[in-house]
Amino acid sequence: MKKLLIHGGSVVTDTTIERQDILLSVTGEIEEIHPKIPEKHGEEFLDAAGLLIFPLLIDCHVHFREPGLEHKATMETEARAALAGGVGTVCEMPNTDPPTVTIAALADKIRRASKIAGCVIKFFFGVTEDAHLHALRELWTGTSMELKRMKHHCAGVKVFFDHSTGNQKVTADLAGEVFKVCGELKIPLVAHCEDPGINQTSARNQKPETRNIALHSLMRPPESEAVAIERAIGLAQKCQTPLHIAHLSTTQGVALVRAAKKSGVSVTCEVTPHHLFLTTDDYEELGTLGKMNPPLRTPDHRTALWEGIADGTVDCVATDHAPHLLAEKKVADPLSAPSGVPGVETMLPLLLTVAAGQSPQPNQKLKTKNQQLSYSDIVRLCFTNPNRIFSLGQDGIQKKAHARLVIIDPSVSSVITPVNLRSKCGWTPYEGWETTGKILRTVQ
Repeated sequence: MKKLLIHGGSVVTDTTIERQDILLSVTGEIEEIHPKIPEKHGEEFLDAAGLLIFPLLIDCHVHFREPGLEHKATMETEARAALAGGVGTVCEMPNTDPPTVTIAALADKIRRASKIAGCVIKFFFGVTEDAHLHALRELWTGTSMELKRMKHHCAGVKVFFDHSTGNQKVTADLAGEVFKVCGELKIPLVAHCEDPGINQTSARNQKPETRNIALHSLMRPPESEAVAIERAIGLAQKCQTPLHIAHLSTTQGVALVRAAKKSGVSVTCEVTPHHLFLTTDDYEELGTLGKMNPPLRTPDHRTALWEGIADGTVDCVATDHAPHLLAEKKVADPLSAPSGVPGVETMLPLLLTVAAGQSPQPNQKLKTKNQQLSYSDIVRLCFTNPNRIFSLGQDGIQKKAHARLVIIDPSVSSVITPVNLRSKCGWTPYEGWETTGKILRTVQ
């Protein structure tokens, strides 16, 4: 293996874009980074003039389905999709089969992930009963080398306030104990915030003979998220818990997180590409391919999410990558279709398109003056912040760090088609969308 000189590219960080040459050692370490590095005989040379160089991004919310649901996806297939989309680190959720609620289940996932090349996979621990909470404490405080090794692979804890895929809803009493333990041990706690009482009441109020997919958004209304977020913030404040709100989707949710941050609560949040780009207006075209939890919202909520990105309320963009097979999605009763959409491979192309000042949706313009990003914003939202929040230990583009780079031509456009995607499920809600910014290669 030769040294590699990447010449003339623009290195993107969370604050700057600077033309830099990057020299990689034979072991892949960044040996030098400088505006001008002289070319030497024998080095491999990569002309990156006019290209962007990002760190491999982080998706802090994915479902890779293994073990137990390999007919939908595997760690290998979805890691391949992630890398093709410029994502080199993911945080995987506990609702597999068996769920990641024991030390043995976590150890099994770590063993499986050790066989995956190129993509770093960290795991969240789930809690649905007291025994799982005891296991979590043992994992976090254990002194054996094996427990310390497993803790290194654990990004934090995930709690579901209401049922979603995998049925890991936590009771109110146990939720309080989870917040208490996570506050005591400073474990990042990710909360899926929907209120079960409001969801049940809303579902009962719908006409049973009307089985339109758009009812899904009415059965899990914005008030459900708001009430659950308010509760989670209250528990976090009481217990001094480092709280992260998963897949924020509502105007009310953004306002609650914004106010909590101003009052000093340790709370962060993420939004998904599907909530940033899709709304209830898209049900007519997508049908059950637009079904997820929390559901699609009306356009005013989407505007609020972009405003949350603009003012710094939103910390991360994460995909909630949740592949299901088309046969599972396209069922006679649309409301019985499983919730979730794939997204790990399409996140970066969609965001690059907005950064280029364009809308990826066919025949549409950007929706609002606040629907805008810079390339540095993408690094902040999809690398720096998740890396810090979950202590993932990934190095940026810096001297002596191992190179984990994605090289992009910002001038090239392409159309998203399922045939070109690597996810095992074989479909995307963004089929036919045109993106600006082509991922040319990864270096790692």
